Amino acid sequence: MIKDVFSPSRRGFLGLAGGAAALSAMGAAKPATAAVQTKARIVILGSGAAGTGLVNRLVQRLDGAQITIVDGRKQHWYQPGFTLIAAGLKNADYSVSGTGDWLPTGVNWVEDYAAAIDPEAQRVTTVGGEAIEYDYLVVATGLKLDWGAIEGFSLDQVGQNGLGAVYAGPDYAAKTWAAMDQFTEKGGVALFGRPATEMKCAGAPLKYTFLTDDYLRKKGTREASQIIYAANNKGLFSVPVVNEKVKLLFGDRGFETRYDHVLTGIDAGTRTAYFRTPEQHSVDKNGIVTVTPASEQKIEFDFTNVIPPMVAPDVVRESGLAWEDKWVGQGWLEVDQQTLRHRRYANVFGLGDIAGVPKGKTAASVKWQIPVVEDHLVAAIEGKDGTEIYNGYTSCPLITKVGRAMLVEFDYENRLTPSFPGVIAPLEELWISWLMKEIALKPTYNAMLRGKA
Repeated sequence: MIKDVFSPSRRGFLGLAGGAAALSAMGAAKPATAAVQTKARIVILGSGAAGTGLVNRLVQRLDGAQITIVDGRKQHWYQPGFTLIAAGLKNADYSVSGTGDWLPTGVNWVEDYAAAIDPEAQRVTTVGGEAIEYDYLVVATGLKLDWGAIEGFSLDQVGQNGLGAVYAGPDYAAKTWAAMDQFTEKGGVALFGRPATEMKCAGAPLKYTFLTDDYLRKKGTREASQIIYAANNKGLFSVPVVNEKVKLLFGDRGFETRYDHVLTGIDAGTRTAYFRTPEQHSVDKNGIVTVTPASEQKIEFDFTNVIPPMVAPDVVRESGLAWEDKWVGQGWLEVDQQTLRHRRYANVFGLGDIAGVPKGKTAASVKWQIPVVEDHLVAAIEGKDGTEIYNGYTSCPLITKVGRAMLVEFDYENRLTPSFPGVIAPLEELWISWLMKEIALKPTYNAMLRGKA
């Protein structure tokens, strides 16, 4: 049985207190309003956090609508828990529940994947050949982990030869923990990084770097180890002030950063990672330009966390709904960044990781996006204009060691947007920020799935 709150024990009290804080930080649900009468056919692609949270709100807002959710996944994964699993703090089943456990009655769940979207005909076709027509479409498919882009790597290697893959799923996160636990017993070279594409929870690669360092120190093997972070560009975090803070922490903890390194391949047998580095231009004090040609670099490791490029699922990339002049090759849905409404098809909305916006691929972002899509979709049904705006809110409880984290919140403009100014300093390593990640976030997430937060 899935519970949304803790029992009234001391731990439960802390969980409820933290959950209330996180709920405030992520935004509260609107008061109930009279249901709108409609026969509109609404199709939602995806039953992840975004699709499930929205469908539970729509059934409360609409009376008579024909709502269909399309997804072949039988399991719902609580993805913010993957890092905790990969740190040995939670079991794999911590992040696993049933998709159907969260879906409301009266909604048609098509247990298949979408194979094609025809925005002109207003039709979705499933892998099994079922055609589903819609009046309004919400694309909440999530993204695709492009493991095939890492030459020589396959998921069956995870847990062996020092290879981890936290993003791959709860079972793989558990295998990653086993590999990291074994590595930290003796130490060696730990290698981390991130892809050059947009990605979900861009702080996760940093979290796992910090966590591995923490375990090395706890086991007394840090001095026998080297930690290398292969940054995909010239920074560590997209928000400048956070980037500077992370650089300071990396320096304090003795991490080596190698910039402009994009992972292209893994040789599991020799424990070697291959990277592409771009052409470099430098100008000396005399104005003389030196060009260093693009090249391939290799780094040997004893443990690494492999993170592949992240792109839109093929069904979206091939639908004619993706951006053509932004994030070229990645295929994110072409939506207005404030309303999340498609820029060319007014009856199509994007929600969650698939949305082609500059920020917002976190669970906390989804919490802020859902009311925006709900507002504009219901307004469209009523023949009105929606008023809600998504400002790019993104939250990252950036773990820096077991028991400490920074609660980093920001918007499209890279402005820090702390929910508790004067109480929780966003760039300080605090126990309360860790508590919100480790205890409070999941009950709040579950409430979001139910449409209650």
